[in-house]
Amino acid sequence: MTKLSIVVAGLITLAGCSQAVDHNGKTPLVGIGKDFLYKEDLEAVIPVGLRGEDSTSFAKKYIHNWVEETLLFQKAEGNIPNSRKIDEQVASYRKALIMHTYQEELVNQQLGTEITEEEIEKYYQQNVGMFRADQPYVQGLFLKVPVNTPQLNRVRLWYKSSSADAIDKLEKFSIGHAVSYDYFYDAWKPVAELSVKLPLKQLDTDLEYLDRNRNIELKDSAFCYFLHVEKFLPQGQQLPLEYAKGEIKEILINLKRVAFINRMKNDLYQDALENNDVIYY
Repeated sequence: MTKLSIVVAGLITLAGCSQAVDHNGKTPLVGIGKDFLYKEDLEAVIPVGLRGEDSTSFAKKYIHNWVEETLLFQKAEGNIPNSRKIDEQVASYRKALIMHTYQEELVNQQLGTEITEEEIEKYYQQNVGMFRADQPYVQGLFLKVPVNTPQLNRVRLWYKSSSADAIDKLEKFSIGHAVSYDYFYDAWKPVAELSVKLPLKQLDTDLEYLDRNRNIELKDSAFCYFLHVEKFLPQGQQLPLEYAKGEIKEILINLKRVAFINRMKNDLYQDALENNDVIYY
């Protein structure tokens, strides 16, 4: 028997000494007046994969917290002078929760989350001022090789060139020698993503460093690093579409959602008026 089972078994034994109550098939662990914590509820909240001492510790803490909260609730419930106001707030919250849940389910059924590339690009073009880079971005090439790698002189020529021949030679060379090779002439990368790959502190403090230094070669005790910057996008400039896509998609989904809900409310209102379901006094 595990330690958790011993804890649970002991609590079941104690709970079994209380007065007879219909627990609807559940196994009570702790009872305080009319409130009960059940074994099934405890097992449902124990994180998957928790075993041994960790599982036992979690169960003890959860049970202790439940007892404290239940005692506080029962004490508060008997000493709140205006419980009617709380009942009204609970009813209002329940109403709002039911409407929200229904609307979300209806929206998902009718609209889903599909937004076309055409819709995203159109919104991007119509709202270019909304999407600004919060950090600099670059396009180019990055290569990391051991310091004793042969043909480094050729690499120094290849990595600076954007010609198809130079790129081809560099890619073939990287297959057998590179620890890391990243070609991103066709995609924008945040400078912060490159800063973790290079032993270069300036990238963390000087936002325009890569605009002034398009070819960078660095070396430490183990590796040589080569970075070529083909294009540089300063902070504050228009954000590339590929980086704005996620934000635009969320905006378009929300716009469609709001329009759909407003249309649904209006349809319900018009139908109710036509059927004389709404009576103004």
